[in-house]
Amino acid sequence: MRIVFMGTPEIAVPVLAKLSEKHEVAGVFCQPDKPVGRKQILTAPPVKVWAEEHGIPVFQPVKLRTGEALKILQDLAPEAIAVIAYGKILPVELLNVPVYGCINAHASLLPKYRGAAPIQRAIMCGETETGVTAMLMDAGMDTGDMLQTVRVPIRPEDDAVSMFEKLGETAAELMDRVFDDLEGSLANRVPQDSAAATLAPMLEKDDGDFSFNEDAEEIFNRIRGTAIWPVARFFTTDRFVKVFSANLRKDLCGAPGEVLALKPLTVAAEGGALELLKVMPQNSKLMDGTAYAAGRRLKAGDLIQ
Repeated sequence: MRIVFMGTPEIAVPVLAKLSEKHEVAGVFCQPDKPVGRKQILTAPPVKVWAEEHGIPVFQPVKLRTGEALKILQDLAPEAIAVIAYGKILPVELLNVPVYGCINAHASLLPKYRGAAPIQRAIMCGETETGVTAMLMDAGMDTGDMLQTVRVPIRPEDDAVSMFEKLGETAAELMDRVFDDLEGSLANRVPQDSAAATLAPMLEKDDGDFSFNEDAEEIFNRIRGTAIWPVARFFTTDRFVKVFSANLRKDLCGAPGEVLALKPLTVAAEGGALELLKVMPQNSKLMDGTAYAAGRRLKAGDLIQ
């Protein structure tokens, strides 16, 4: 089948690679290159890198409503469009170009977690299961009819980094099956129950901010869910400290913010405690929690404030 692929980040690469094994990928759409890091180096998205390495034409329109994108798609003449994590809303005129429509792999068990950050929001809400849903796109935000769904557990040791990797591979296998019999998949599509829908809006910079006065499990889930960006952080009197990884200890208790142990650095919160494994103090480097405690000359019984 002749298809066009639309996707941008690393999670989309396995899907593109898998579909290209059996189908003719006439072109790839992804977001424009963006400045990355402290030095703001202009960097191509992972999908573009993979596509160019494999000789597939790449298109990076800044906007989709100027007519340029429509003309490109019409010239490419795809029978279907495969979409995952593209990062742009497709106008109706683009959705109507391919005869079989646009098939999106959404990283949630729809209708739950419609929106831009389904993986992160599911972890932050304490879900123990998520998945990938292949759906026929319509004009709404992740509201199209569902074709197939695969469930994937979220384990306590998982965070946004590991779940992006797992769900990328899951999406590749799912889309492979859907496109193997696209007509059959479309014939058996099921409408979503909009009454059961929940939303997963894009993360904001302060979505990772927490205080040890909050529930320990909620803090733990926030640390896991924001592990890629913006990264969870707590505030002291003179700086903030980012927390990249932690363990939950519901068997321990103390006053919120109390240092319970140093190896590993264990801090009490409401209803439990957190082992702070990897942290980065403001204007400093990544280190383990024990090294941070040593630098601050913390001892058991101290309060982090």
